[in-house]
Amino acid sequence: MPLAFGGKAALICHKVMDEDTAAFGPEHFINREVSWLEFNLRVLDEALDPKTPLLERVKFFCIVSSNLDEFFEVRVAVIKQQMESGASERSVDGLTATETFRMIERRVRRLVERQCTCWREQLVPGLAERGIRFLSFRELSAKDLAWIEKFYRAEVRPVLTPLGIDPAHPFPQLLNKSLNVIVQLEGKQAAQNRERLAVVQVPRVLPRLVKLPREDSRQDYVFLGRIIGNYLADLFPGMKILGHWLFRVTRNSELYIDEDEEENLLKAVENELHNRRKGDAVRLEVERDCPLAIQDRLVETLGLGEDDLYVVDGPLNPTRIMAICEGDHSPELRDPALVAATARALRDHPDLFSAIREHDILLHHPYESFGSVVDFLEKAAEDPQVLAIKQTLYRTGGDPRIVGALMNAVRNGKQVTAVVELKARFDEANNILWARRLEEAGVHVVYGLVGYKIHCKVALIVRRDPDSIRRYVHLSTGNYNPTTARLYTDLGLLTCREDFGEDATNLFNLLTGICQFQGMRRFIVAPFELHQRMISLIERETDHARKGLPARIIAKMNSLVDRQIIEALYRASQAGVKIDLIVRGICCLRPQLRGVSENVAVRSIVDRFLEHSRIFYFENACQPEIFVGSADWMPRNFFGRIEVVFPIVDGNLRERIIKELLATALADNVKARLLQQDGSYRLPPLKRGQPPRRSQSEFMAMAGGQIRRKSEPGQKKPVYPRVKLARRPFAEKTT
Repeated sequence: MPLAFGGKAALICHKVMDEDTAAFGPEHFINREVSWLEFNLRVLDEALDPKTPLLERVKFFCIVSSNLDEFFEVRVAVIKQQMESGASERSVDGLTATETFRMIERRVRRLVERQCTCWREQLVPGLAERGIRFLSFRELSAKDLAWIEKFYRAEVRPVLTPLGIDPAHPFPQLLNKSLNVIVQLEGKQAAQNRERLAVVQVPRVLPRLVKLPREDSRQDYVFLGRIIGNYLADLFPGMKILGHWLFRVTRNSELYIDEDEEENLLKAVENELHNRRKGDAVRLEVERDCPLAIQDRLVETLGLGEDDLYVVDGPLNPTRIMAICEGDHSPELRDPALVAATARALRDHPDLFSAIREHDILLHHPYESFGSVVDFLEKAAEDPQVLAIKQTLYRTGGDPRIVGALMNAVRNGKQVTAVVELKARFDEANNILWARRLEEAGVHVVYGLVGYKIHCKVALIVRRDPDSIRRYVHLSTGNYNPTTARLYTDLGLLTCREDFGEDATNLFNLLTGICQFQGMRRFIVAPFELHQRMISLIERETDHARKGLPARIIAKMNSLVDRQIIEALYRASQAGVKIDLIVRGICCLRPQLRGVSENVAVRSIVDRFLEHSRIFYFENACQPEIFVGSADWMPRNFFGRIEVVFPIVDGNLRERIIKELLATALADNVKARLLQQDGSYRLPPLKRGQPPRRSQSEFMAMAGGQIRRKSEPGQKKPVYPRVKLARRPFAEKTT
């Protein structure tokens, strides 16, 4: 049984860490916000890459804006609150809140400028060449103008509300991320010409891109904001339109809930969601040609400063441009479709439960089908031998198969419990909706532990087998969401090991009942023991290195922020431990520092699928241990969430993770970028004769899924050869 850390041992450990902390100063850490912006630059690089299919480049372009929206809604909002409160604390890299804000403001401006240049000079011309155009009114034919006139009268005008601004009509409360038109008017009042302002909100209920009817394959669009601007005289009769410009406001979207003071968490989250739409403004975006006087008026009205104003030479809400990627048109402009294969261990097993009884089953999504997980739940709901189902739900996406299986299980007389996380950021409303539907269907719905997000991904099925009652467990690094399972890379484990079943039972008892954490046999659970356990595993490698024993650490995650973990890695590096980190997003560790992190290499992979799996490898003197789970190495995961990290016990699965997953990821020299000392990222240098390696393409080939693409005449179909794995367990580290 894993050691439950606490008491005197924990106090001694923290004392040692505090003493060692002095050895590492601010110069040894990368600013968290700057590191995140570097990640978004890597996403933008995919939009700029001419080798990426054109519509995929559009998707990456839109993702950059979506990421920036959340960055301002959450991270910038927090920094601005710190500035306003007069907080004088410094971050781990030595910056105050004001210094951090100034730094990220400069970097965001460069990023936005580069993004807009990508749109104007690459994407728009490239799309136009392939028959996808964004037209201005002067480019429209008489037939198009007549169609738009009819569309405006029938669809747009009825939902528009012109809002004047004067002493009787104060500036309206604009919703978060809503697109608006500010209008400068002139009209006679008391025999005098007087300038006035008004606002028209672009309706969210309508598509931001209006597709014009075409009899051929062309796809021509007009932005809805332009259509509204063209008909402003219709909304303000008798007034002269002096000008109109689009603008957009981003607001603080953090939820502020004191769970200790709230009797009804569901109601509290609903109320706070309503407030989110009206949080304090943190960013104002305006069109490039908006006059300075109008910009100043908006900045002052919204309570912002000049540093919060972004003048954009491109579309103001690029995320809505994703609409041009909908449908099955233009397959030649997309990545070839991946039809995920059934996991190898399940292909010849019609009985899923029988297959799990034979051995543990590892699932690698999206290369192996998430349908196996859905089948696991659906079969359990129908199986008369299943007695109970318990499951955590963080981001369901409202998929009817997942929640439908739980509802169906209730109808079939089974005991069903769902632990629903109401505070999954930006999925709160969706989770509230499904929590209510589950309750109405008879599912016992609980919301976990006060003060902690339920971020672990666990499903427990209790079944009466012929020989005994057995517990079947599914554990995962990703959510129970079939949609994102096609877009995110994740690992899942199906097992019926007795110790895993006992741990899963105790975990759900902890989440649904009132009890103290007592430790687990196999699971390592945050916030109770995960942080100290990870540090102890790193320190074990450090001790082995000092004794001349084989020592190595490989860790794959989304983010690395926790200071004590980073310092433990620095000490391991100083002792000679070879460390490879595969960190998709934020990484506050500064690699390759002389005398500190010379043995640490950090790489990030940004490709077609979002890297999302968390894998932790420890050499352990030639007796390797591998852990997989839902937690990144961040304070919020260690101390603010319920997370589960679990060992891979089956030797064959350990070998597969080592020789296939980790080795291939470390060998990537096409989509991987290496973190430099200064916080920037660069392509790994290629040695002479070294072949290009793209890990996600190789994973598709390994899984045996089908790659489908309609080829143009004379175009060869893409070929993904199977990968012959090297004998060495890992690719050589590139420095």
